[in-house]
Amino acid sequence: MKTIKSLTEAEIAEFPTLPDEWKWARLGELVNDIVVGYVGPITQYLTDDQNNGIRFLSTTHIGENQFLSHKEIRYVTNEFSVNNKKSEVIAGDIIVARHGDSGKCCIIPPYIKKAQVSNAVIIRPNNELFVNLYIMYSFGYLKRHLQKKKVGGVQQVVNTKTMEAFPFPLPPLPEQRAIVFKIEQLFSELDNGIANLKLAQEQLKVYRQAVLKKAFEGELTKKWREQQTDLPNTQNLMEQIRREWEEATKASGKKTKAVKNLTEAELEELSLLPEGWGWVKLGRVVWSVKDGPHYSPKYEENGIPFISGGNVRPSGVDFSNVKYISKELHEELSKRCKPELNDILYTKGGTTGVARVNTYDFDFDVWVHVAVLKTIKSIYPFYLQHVLNSSHCYRQSQKYTHGVGNQDLGLTRMILITLPICSFSEQEVVVQEIETRLSVCDKIEQDIETNLEKAEALRQSILKKAFEGKLLNERELAEVRGAEDWEPAEVLLERIKAERVKNGKSEELL
Repeated sequence: MKTIKSLTEAEIAEFPTLPDEWKWARLGELVNDIVVGYVGPITQYLTDDQNNGIRFLSTTHIGENQFLSHKEIRYVTNEFSVNNKKSEVIAGDIIVARHGDSGKCCIIPPYIKKAQVSNAVIIRPNNELFVNLYIMYSFGYLKRHLQKKKVGGVQQVVNTKTMEAFPFPLPPLPEQRAIVFKIEQLFSELDNGIANLKLAQEQLKVYRQAVLKKAFEGELTKKWREQQTDLPNTQNLMEQIRREWEEATKASGKKTKAVKNLTEAELEELSLLPEGWGWVKLGRVVWSVKDGPHYSPKYEENGIPFISGGNVRPSGVDFSNVKYISKELHEELSKRCKPELNDILYTKGGTTGVARVNTYDFDFDVWVHVAVLKTIKSIYPFYLQHVLNSSHCYRQSQKYTHGVGNQDLGLTRMILITLPICSFSEQEVVVQEIETRLSVCDKIEQDIETNLEKAEALRQSILKKAFEGKLLNERELAEVRGAEDWEPAEVLLERIKAERVKNGKSEELL
């Protein structure tokens, strides 16, 4: 039988001091069993015959302190179940993620009487002498220590030896129940607050799009237009755009085929715009549309920043996690695609359809997932950024994004996106009106993010207090210590050991 070595006084001295009635013990001393579920390919054992199969669970079902019941329901054959008894779980068992977010865990719910589980550690406590919810919540506090104990090569995991030896704070049984009750009470209040914050985040997204919609319908500049006397009409605006595009493409020295104007039929499908506004295709207001190399370049430790789609956001370009290429390669890539000040960076791979003005007056390069758009003079860059990020243009970007695995918003499709345009002077006012409103959103959003971070810190603070014996106040402690089944953790541990011996588990402590 397996021998579990007790914690030494020297080991205990390294842990937080617990109340006198508590005790540090190894997890393996406290539960009936700790095993690892089936590890290996499972496809050949899956079956559609529910009547002759058993429910199959994996780490995808493990949420943070919750069983994710909405995940795919699959079954394995009864033969597999017979040959893999150690992988069998029953209601009340705790399953813990072994790799990735190691320590994330949940309890098998009552409606799953029996199932098979793979790639997770299975913990089976004695539910008469231990509150399984206490163990589950404890991992929220202890998992950061557990993750330091992972073993293996490329994919490090937590094994049964690590889990059995893992130090665990054991309180008296009534205190376990009281701690769980208070954690759930506090978490419920915390979760309600977090839900409200996330709802506010979603409402901000809706408001942002509503601002952009109004802006590009001309609503935000309606009063401004009424005070103007020299605005061009739509025909003159379109003629100016055509002329500037031809001049820019000619000056570039490259033959560029013009995008066809919108037809009458296409214009009829678009909404009406204010007087002096018009609909154009993106390709009519940008004279150059290029993307980065269609291969992964050789990276350097230092050099010229090299960004991909994930670095481009409406708020700016994130240079904190970029890769670097040599100056020589930069010069070579710049011959085809060179981001310059006030160009538009537009994501075309990964998350497509996100635009941002390049406000960075230093050299960097883009990968294939980013297009660099160079605008004609009649386009205010920030106007184009905002209109491309509006729902009208974003929906088109998604329609023009093709592919299954590696999705791509192709350059030749991108330039077909339709957008509303107005005079340069009105574009500037439109942007001012948008940014005045969105700056308020940015402040609110930052406050929400700060409060979400505080909420997570508070969650960890609650768990820390709980599993160091500091969560219950004096009145609550007095109540639980008056319970009929209250006994010090040392006495409870001896009873748990006795039960383990009765069940065939070794309690030879070294």
